[in-house]
Amino acid sequence: MTGLFHMLSEEERLFCDLLERIVAEQIAPKAAQVDETSRFVHDQLGVLAEAGMLGANLPEDYDGAGVSAAALLRAVEIVASGCGSTASALTAHYLATDSILIGGTEAQKAHWLPKAATGEVLGAFALTEPTAGSDPADMKTRATREGDGWRLKGTKCFISNGGVADLVVVYAVTDPAAAHRGISAFLLPKGTPGFEPGPPERTMGLKGGHVFTLNLDCYLPGDALLGAEGQGFKTAMKVLDNGRVEVAAQCIGMAQAALDAAKTYARDRVIGGEALSEKQGIRWMLADMALDMQGARLSALEAARQRDLGTRFSEAAAMAKLTASEAADRVADTALQIHGGYGYTRDFPVERITRDLRIMRIYEGSSEIQRNIIAGHLLAH
Repeated sequence: MTGLFHMLSEEERLFCDLLERIVAEQIAPKAAQVDETSRFVHDQLGVLAEAGMLGANLPEDYDGAGVSAAALLRAVEIVASGCGSTASALTAHYLATDSILIGGTEAQKAHWLPKAATGEVLGAFALTEPTAGSDPADMKTRATREGDGWRLKGTKCFISNGGVADLVVVYAVTDPAAAHRGISAFLLPKGTPGFEPGPPERTMGLKGGHVFTLNLDCYLPGDALLGAEGQGFKTAMKVLDNGRVEVAAQCIGMAQAALDAAKTYARDRVIGGEALSEKQGIRWMLADMALDMQGARLSALEAARQRDLGTRFSEAAAMAKLTASEAADRVADTALQIHGGYGYTRDFPVERITRDLRIMRIYEGSSEIQRNIIAGHLLAH
């Protein structure tokens, strides 16, 4: 385990050590096949559920692992180093359970979170729409009162896990005149009449972590409202702070796998009687990759530290997500360059990792949105 994680407890270290073995033996060997077949990572999530990973973001009161944010960062990194698709589906599940943990009533938490922690229930987080991505206030999905419940109507897009999840947390406008304060969240179980997921999108990467368009025209009972009416936007922003650190963890894990592959290739590849790793140009490329990795990890750890303090950490989360996603792209691209023509083939993992990483600069707030958040905090003081 990297020395940057020295603050983890002994129990957390053992948890991460176990997870490393599980990923190496049961998840990483299937990553290429997942990419080739585009099969959803149900089996891999089942393996992680048995290890307690599906509840790693939850407190022990709800059968979660109760680990620190730093340990969660390391754990997600480990999963991502083995399979980006699995890490993507896992963290999409976290977005749903974080929504319930942050915004739900005690009854909703007690009912759903233990099931989510054990893997009995897989979650999804439905915020993005065809015309509302970077600014949720533009959303068109509406929830209007109907009898004792709600009529939920609209379309969500690019929803990770959306068509395979057992429970989707859907964000919708309940008061169009109130802007951000008029957004609420709802619990939408699988099989609800009028809930119609489309087929999985055909994506460039993360082919085993499916994203869906969700078509909604559903009646929901009154207790499907997550927490209080009008609190959805506030909940979603707190959830996305958490999620951005987990995106950073995914980036770091995949980039570390690319760096490891590049080191191995550079040592093994001999040209003109000399290993690539002995050539100054290659050594400098590896050094720059290591610098990118160090910077990404330090930024993500600072965000995790602030998350553990229990205060808002939006700026640190934006910095972590921006730093890690852009650094990871550079690392993967350099790893592919070191491999030469072989890196462009599917015979080596860097080709898949490069494709899997590309979405990280877009989802859960693009790089441009992260810069706006950072600048907003900078100019506010």
